[in-house]
Amino acid sequence: MPGPVVLVVDDEIQIRRFLRVSLTASGYVVHEATTGQAGLDQAALVRPDVVILDLGLPDMDGLDMLRRLREWSPVPVVILSVRDADADKIALLDAGADDYLTKPFSIGELLARLRVAQRHTQPVPETAAFRAGSLEVDLARRLVTVSGKQVKLTATEYALLRLLVQHAGKVLTHRQILREVWGPQYEEETAYLRVYVAQLRHKLEANPANPTLLITEPGVGYRLMVDG
Repeated sequence: MPGPVVLVVDDEIQIRRFLRVSLTASGYVVHEATTGQAGLDQAALVRPDVVILDLGLPDMDGLDMLRRLREWSPVPVVILSVRDADADKIALLDAGADDYLTKPFSIGELLARLRVAQRHTQPVPETAAFRAGSLEVDLARRLVTVSGKQVKLTATEYALLRLLVQHAGKVLTHRQILREVWGPQYEEETAYLRVYVAQLRHKLEANPANPTLLITEPGVGYRLMVDG
């Protein structure tokens, strides 16, 4: 049985060769494109399970390709780029990227990010239970437990946690979270978010000062970690 299909969009032949060998050895079926337009054509043709996208393409910026792809496809997209500015990461995540890796990168980390991206192709359904470490969230029953003990959350704390659970493993930008939990008029109120993240960590983390579940992506946003 063939493995998951990955589309690599990158104009560097060395990177494509490295990814083709590494991903094939890990069970992926690899398709390649060297331009943004070719990447869009391939995405429509082969319907990949996940896309690895470079930003410096010869015919268009990777951000432009991502925006065009998101007009018709929810396929998970992991960005690979030498650009590491927070503004670039935020723009890409807000445009619909699922994750971001800066070159150079390890194949082990890339494979882990690909597995996570594929798991949250669709948000976690409200009937599902989410588990990570000692945390368990039963969305259907609105029940949160840590090490088997129920944790009481305020309505806003729960709304924030539910959003993170529904996109577990994915980086959510400050603006995305504020818009979804508080509303569009609060997109710049990052102080609200810092307060509630601190409150959640106090209730959910074994050591709130050194969190292992609710991770800060500096200058960008937050990520709820998943097991595996």
